[in-house]
Amino acid sequence: MRNIKDMFDMTGKTVVVTGGAGHLGSGISEALAAFGADLYLLGHDASKARRESVRLREKYDGLTCESVSFDLHDKDSVRSAVNAVMQMTRKIDVLINNAAYGCTKPLHEYEEEDWLEGIDGTINGVFRMIREVLPIMMEQGGGNIINIASMYGMVAPNMEIYGDSGQNNPANYGAGKAAIIQFTRYIACVYAEKGIRANAVSPGPFPEPKVQEDDRFIRALENKTPMHRIGTPEDLQGIVVYLASDASRYTNGQNIIVDGGWTAW
Repeated sequence: MRNIKDMFDMTGKTVVVTGGAGHLGSGISEALAAFGADLYLLGHDASKARRESVRLREKYDGLTCESVSFDLHDKDSVRSAVNAVMQMTRKIDVLINNAAYGCTKPLHEYEEEDWLEGIDGTINGVFRMIREVLPIMMEQGGGNIINIASMYGMVAPNMEIYGDSGQNNPANYGAGKAAIIQFTRYIACVYAEKGIRANAVSPGPFPEPKVQEDDRFIRALENKTPMHRIGTPEDLQGIVVYLASDASRYTNGQNIIVDGGWTAW
């Protein structure tokens, strides 16, 4: 029987993380680096992704960590980014779809373009990445896909929490994240015979640093959560390492919720 500690070791695994230098992405990338993965951080902000890759290489001696600029909205850019990774490493063992963007208007003020923007920045972006990576994983005999969804792909937002904070939970964000959860199940079932696994992670309240400046809003989030605190990027690290490593080799088609108990009420 294999040593359980070795099952979490990702030495030699090539992992692509979209949005790998962002609020949640940086925590995800850090965890993977700590367990020895070869990392390729894809991001719209090329300088930000480059800084994060340099930081990780300096912190973890001998780490392979490169940045690749891409636009999740543009299929040609996505294809070029995946090709650039393949030129550097010749394989992709794990794909983590973390990048997203959307529109924050109230639903009744949407133009059709606003709605499409949020859908494009969630499920469509995940589709573009998976479409490019699936043939690679099939040819190499297997792979592992992790999609970052959201608790708002499962439950509706309680708008009382938002109040007059100026924050907003877009309708197309939740709709797109719900689609990601279902798409994950589809990939898991249809491509399992090709040696490809797919799972989703649904974070709960993980507001970005700028949002955390609104103390009243943060207190409202904390009071809605059984653990009475918001999530931090570190709170996602354990589950991502589990799913990206061989420790989860029989976990497939699941949506794992990391929300401090929010959806358990």
